[in-house]
Amino acid sequence: MIRQSMKMAWKQLKTSKMRSFLTMLGIIIGVSSVILLVSLGKGVTDQVNSQMGDLGSNLVTVMNTSTNPNDKFTYDDVLKYKNIDGVKSVSPELSGQVKATFDYKSKDLKLIGTNEQYKDARGLKLDKGRFLLPIDVEYGQKIAVIGPNVASDLFGFSDPIGEYIRVNGMPYKVVGVLKEKGASMMGSSDDQVFVPLTAAQRMLKDTNVRTFYVETDTAEDVDRVVNTLESRLSIHFDYNAADSASGESAPYQVINQQEILNAFDTISSTLTTALGAIAGISLVVGGIGIMNIMLVSVSERTREIGIRKALGAKKRDILTQFLIESIVISVVGGLVGIAIGVSGALAFGSIAGIPSGITASTIIGSFLFSMLIGVVFGITPANKASKLRPIDALRSE
Repeated sequence: MIRQSMKMAWKQLKTSKMRSFLTMLGIIIGVSSVILLVSLGKGVTDQVNSQMGDLGSNLVTVMNTSTNPNDKFTYDDVLKYKNIDGVKSVSPELSGQVKATFDYKSKDLKLIGTNEQYKDARGLKLDKGRFLLPIDVEYGQKIAVIGPNVASDLFGFSDPIGEYIRVNGMPYKVVGVLKEKGASMMGSSDDQVFVPLTAAQRMLKDTNVRTFYVETDTAEDVDRVVNTLESRLSIHFDYNAADSASGESAPYQVINQQEILNAFDTISSTLTTALGAIAGISLVVGGIGIMNIMLVSVSERTREIGIRKALGAKKRDILTQFLIESIVISVVGGLVGIAIGVSGALAFGSIAGIPSGITASTIIGSFLFSMLIGVVFGITPANKASKLRPIDALRSE
């Protein structure tokens, strides 16, 4: 009986192709929207987690947020935090905008003054040459490590190792080129030039280190190191509990990498769920469209229902027939929506350079929801058809 009802439902779809397509359109849009938005939300989350994960969950960022010019971090001040138990390395960062030139080519870029431990702390990798050495920082050597975009813009296909570039007019010998890393929440190293901290201080005429990174031995050491850092920083800046109680903000900020990841995961999950719920509204609208068309179909086929009941069809048979027709419309629309949603997520991910984020659970969930829509919104028309009395149905024109 069910197989026969499915054949009749399929025949009904083919008989009125345009009406069937318009009926499915809401389901198609709903399913494709849910898959596309949820997949892209997950793709963005995966990319950010990957980028942040490259830095490791054992990285702590310390920032001097004070507006008081007397509140400073010198390089020696920063190095003192290396003796904290559980600290693996400490890397200062002094940054500024500069112009780099080679022959007749020039490029505006970001200069980073740091030490030899910055590469591992920030997850940078060398393509060729070397990174900074302790002796470079000690003597303020005029050497530079450049990002891949800087290398291609200034040198083209030539090897930049051993060549001299002029940074704000001063000659710097290129000793290394980084591997391409791409953009991230922490900025892109591809368009940056790295020099010893002491050389950057001379160039930028600034000895105040506003940011430095603390790498712990393990992720388990982070909380303990953060507590010690905050205790020492409060002494360094003469910031006490009374200042905090009076509402005065701390002149420093300690950022735990893992806390950022957890916060972002929470926010992205909430946004992805919200986007999926909004897209799911169109599925409900599509279900209303199915119910409307099925009610029209019941009215158009009243005599057919009367003849079937006169020939012995039971209420259950008529109910099953129209319910299956509603489900078939939802299923076909759901399958088309899945195809469009998956294709759209793959295409958009490829263009935007992010993971597609497509998961089997998203596809299966969207499909089952579309089928549920067919059942829920098909019940009323099917029930109406099954309750028609044969004599009344046969008399209808």
